[in-house]
Amino acid sequence: MFLIVYAHPNPKSFNHAIKEKVVEVLTRRDVPHEVRDLYATGFNPVLSAKDFETFLSGSVPEDIKLEQEFIRKAQFLVFIYPIWWTGMPAILKGYIDRVFSYGFAYEERKGELVGLLSDKKAIIINTLGASSLDYGPSGMEECLRKTADVGIFKFCGIEVVEHMFLYSVPYVSDEERSKMLELVEKTFEKLAEVFL
Repeated sequence: MFLIVYAHPNPKSFNHAIKEKVVEVLTRRDVPHEVRDLYATGFNPVLSAKDFETFLSGSVPEDIKLEQEFIRKAQFLVFIYPIWWTGMPAILKGYIDRVFSYGFAYEERKGELVGLLSDKKAIIINTLGASSLDYGPSGMEECLRKTADVGIFKFCGIEVVEHMFLYSVPYVSDEERSKMLELVEKTFEKLAEVFL
Protein backbone atom coordinates (compact mmCIF):
# COMPACT_ATOMS: atom_id res chain seq x y z
CA MET A 1 0.00 0.00 0.00
CA PHE A 2 1.05 3.61 -0.68
CA LEU A 3 0.40 6.04 2.16
CA ILE A 4 0.27 9.65 0.98
CA VAL A 5 0.94 12.18 3.74
CA TYR A 6 -0.11 15.54 2.36
CA ALA A 7 0.55 18.90 4.02
CA HIS A 8 -0.83 22.02 2.36
CA PRO A 9 -3.83 24.07 3.54
CA ASN A 10 -4.91 25.43 0.14
CA PRO A 11 -7.08 23.12 -2.00
CA LYS A 12 -6.19 25.27 -5.03
CA SER A 13 -2.44 24.89 -4.52
CA PHE A 14 -0.03 23.17 -6.88
CA ASN A 15 0.69 20.75 -4.04
CA HIS A 16 -2.96 19.73 -4.23
CA ALA A 17 -2.60 19.17 -7.99
CA ILE A 18 0.44 16.97 -7.30
CA LYS A 19 -1.47 14.96 -4.70
CA GLU A 20 -4.36 14.50 -7.13
CA LYS A 21 -1.97 13.36 -9.88
CA VAL A 22 -0.41 10.75 -7.57
CA VAL A 23 -3.86 9.49 -6.55
CA GLU A 24 -4.94 9.40 -10.22
CA VAL A 25 -1.96 7.23 -11.23
CA LEU A 26 -2.30 4.83 -8.31
CA THR A 27 -6.07 4.51 -8.87
CA ARG A 28 -5.60 3.89 -12.59
CA ARG A 29 -3.03 1.18 -11.84
CA ASP A 30 -5.21 -0.40 -9.11
CA VAL A 31 -2.51 0.17 -6.49
CA PRO A 32 -3.91 0.30 -2.93
CA HIS A 33 -3.38 3.71 -1.38
CA GLU A 34 -4.54 5.94 1.43
CA VAL A 35 -4.33 9.73 1.77
CA ARG A 36 -3.73 11.49 5.08
CA ASP A 37 -4.45 15.17 4.46
CA LEU A 38 -3.10 16.65 7.69
CA TYR A 39 -4.93 19.97 7.39
CA ALA A 40 -8.24 18.40 6.36
CA THR A 41 -8.15 15.89 9.21
CA GLY A 42 -7.23 18.61 11.70
CA PHE A 43 -4.17 16.69 12.87
CA ASN A 44 -2.84 18.14 16.13
CA PRO A 45 0.90 18.73 15.57
CA VAL A 46 1.75 19.73 19.14
CA LEU A 47 3.74 17.16 21.09
CA SER A 48 2.38 17.70 24.60
CA ALA A 49 3.30 16.80 28.17
CA LYS A 50 0.27 14.51 28.15
CA ASP A 51 1.70 12.67 25.11
CA PHE A 52 4.92 12.04 27.04
CA GLU A 53 2.97 10.81 30.07
CA THR A 54 1.00 8.43 27.86
CA PHE A 55 4.14 7.09 26.18
CA LEU A 56 5.87 6.64 29.56
CA SER A 57 2.88 4.65 30.83
CA GLY A 58 3.35 2.21 27.93
CA SER A 59 0.38 3.47 25.89
CA VAL A 60 -0.01 5.54 22.73
CA PRO A 61 -2.44 8.47 22.34
CA GLU A 62 -5.36 7.44 20.14
CA ASP A 63 -4.75 9.98 17.35
CA ILE A 64 -1.10 8.91 17.12
CA LYS A 65 -2.05 5.22 17.19
CA LEU A 66 -4.34 5.80 14.18
CA GLU A 67 -1.54 7.38 12.13
CA GLN A 68 0.92 4.67 13.14
CA GLU A 69 -1.52 2.00 11.91
CA PHE A 70 -1.61 3.64 8.48
CA ILE A 71 2.20 3.63 8.39
CA ARG A 72 2.37 -0.02 9.52
CA LYS A 73 0.19 -1.10 6.60
CA ALA A 74 2.17 0.83 3.98
CA GLN A 75 5.17 -0.25 1.96
CA PHE A 76 5.63 3.17 0.35
CA LEU A 77 5.30 6.49 2.19
CA VAL A 78 4.72 9.52 -0.03
CA PHE A 79 5.27 12.97 1.50
CA ILE A 80 3.94 15.93 -0.47
CA TYR A 81 4.63 19.36 1.01
CA PRO A 82 5.97 22.83 0.22
CA ILE A 83 9.26 24.17 1.52
CA TRP A 84 8.50 27.14 3.77
CA TRP A 85 11.32 29.00 5.50
CA THR A 86 13.74 26.32 4.25
CA GLY A 87 11.82 23.53 5.95
CA MET A 88 8.59 21.55 6.08
CA PRO A 89 5.29 23.07 7.26
CA ALA A 90 4.86 23.02 11.04
CA ILE A 91 1.94 20.58 10.82
CA LEU A 92 4.16 17.98 9.11
CA LYS A 93 7.05 18.53 11.52
CA GLY A 94 4.56 18.03 14.35
CA TYR A 95 3.29 14.85 12.66
CA ILE A 96 6.83 13.50 12.68
CA ASP A 97 7.42 14.66 16.27
CA ARG A 98 4.33 12.84 17.50
CA VAL A 99 3.90 9.85 15.16
CA PHE A 100 7.54 8.78 14.66
CA SER A 101 7.83 7.99 18.35
CA TYR A 102 10.29 5.91 20.33
CA GLY A 103 9.31 2.26 20.19
CA PHE A 104 7.49 2.74 16.89
CA ALA A 105 9.97 4.43 14.55
CA TYR A 106 13.20 3.80 16.48
CA GLU A 107 14.55 2.34 19.70
CA GLU A 108 17.76 1.82 21.60
CA ARG A 109 19.46 -1.58 21.46
CA LYS A 110 22.71 -2.18 23.36
CA GLY A 111 23.45 1.53 23.46
CA GLU A 112 22.73 2.05 19.73
CA LEU A 113 19.70 3.77 18.20
CA VAL A 114 18.04 1.51 15.62
CA GLY A 115 15.40 2.42 13.03
CA LEU A 116 12.31 0.22 13.17
CA LEU A 117 10.74 1.10 9.81
CA SER A 118 13.27 -0.60 7.53
CA ASP A 119 10.49 -2.31 5.56
CA LYS A 120 9.36 1.09 4.22
CA LYS A 121 10.45 3.19 1.26
CA ALA A 122 9.71 6.91 0.92
CA ILE A 123 9.11 9.35 -1.89
CA ILE A 124 9.30 13.06 -1.08
CA ILE A 125 7.89 15.77 -3.35
CA ASN A 126 8.67 19.38 -2.46
CA THR A 127 7.55 22.58 -4.13
CA LEU A 128 9.54 25.78 -3.74
CA GLY A 129 9.09 29.42 -4.63
CA ALA A 130 12.86 29.72 -4.89
CA SER A 131 14.77 28.76 -8.02
CA SER A 132 17.23 25.89 -8.41
CA LEU A 133 19.95 28.57 -8.72
CA ASP A 134 18.99 29.81 -5.25
CA TYR A 135 19.06 26.36 -3.65
CA GLY A 136 21.59 24.32 -5.63
CA PRO A 137 24.85 26.31 -5.50
CA SER A 138 24.10 27.60 -2.00
CA GLY A 139 23.91 24.07 -0.63
CA MET A 140 20.33 24.51 0.62
CA GLU A 141 18.99 21.60 -1.46
CA GLU A 142 21.68 19.34 0.00
CA CYS A 143 20.73 20.55 3.50
CA LEU A 144 17.08 19.64 2.85
CA ARG A 145 18.11 16.18 1.66
CA LYS A 146 20.25 15.64 4.75
CA THR A 147 17.68 16.81 7.27
CA ALA A 148 14.74 14.90 5.74
CA ASP A 149 16.24 11.92 3.90
CA VAL A 150 18.96 11.16 6.45
CA GLY A 151 18.12 12.95 9.70
CA ILE A 152 14.50 11.80 9.80
CA PHE A 153 13.81 8.91 7.46
CA LYS A 154 17.11 7.01 7.30
CA PHE A 155 17.33 7.40 11.08
CA CYS A 156 14.05 5.45 11.27
CA GLY A 157 15.26 2.83 8.77
CA ILE A 158 13.26 4.20 5.82
CA GLU A 159 14.93 4.28 2.40
CA VAL A 160 14.20 7.46 0.43
CA VAL A 161 14.01 6.26 -3.18
CA GLU A 162 13.04 9.61 -4.69
CA HIS A 163 13.21 13.22 -3.50
CA MET A 164 11.80 15.64 -6.06
CA PHE A 165 12.35 19.39 -5.84
CA LEU A 166 9.97 21.40 -8.03
CA TYR A 167 11.40 24.93 -8.20
CA SER A 168 9.97 28.41 -8.85
CA VAL A 169 6.42 27.03 -8.85
CA PRO A 170 4.59 30.39 -8.49
CA TYR A 171 6.72 32.03 -11.19
CA VAL A 172 6.90 29.52 -14.03
CA SER A 173 4.37 29.17 -16.84
CA ASP A 174 1.38 26.85 -16.79
CA GLU A 175 3.24 24.80 -19.40
CA GLU A 176 6.19 24.36 -17.01
CA ARG A 177 3.88 23.31 -14.20
CA SER A 178 2.24 20.81 -16.57
CA LYS A 179 5.69 19.34 -17.27
CA MET A 180 6.25 19.03 -13.53
CA LEU A 181 3.00 17.08 -13.21
CA GLU A 182 4.07 14.87 -16.12
CA LEU A 183 7.31 14.13 -14.25
CA VAL A 184 5.30 13.18 -11.15
CA GLU A 185 3.06 10.96 -13.29
CA LYS A 186 6.01 9.16 -14.92
CA THR A 187 7.69 8.65 -11.54
CA PHE A 188 4.60 7.03 -10.04
CA GLU A 189 3.92 4.95 -13.14
CA LYS A 190 7.37 3.37 -12.63
CA LEU A 191 6.79 2.93 -8.90
CA ALA A 192 3.41 1.33 -9.56
CA GLU A 193 5.10 -1.22 -11.86
CA VAL A 194 7.56 -2.13 -9.13
CA PHE A 195 4.77 -2.39 -6.59
CA LEU A 196 2.71 -4.69 -8.79
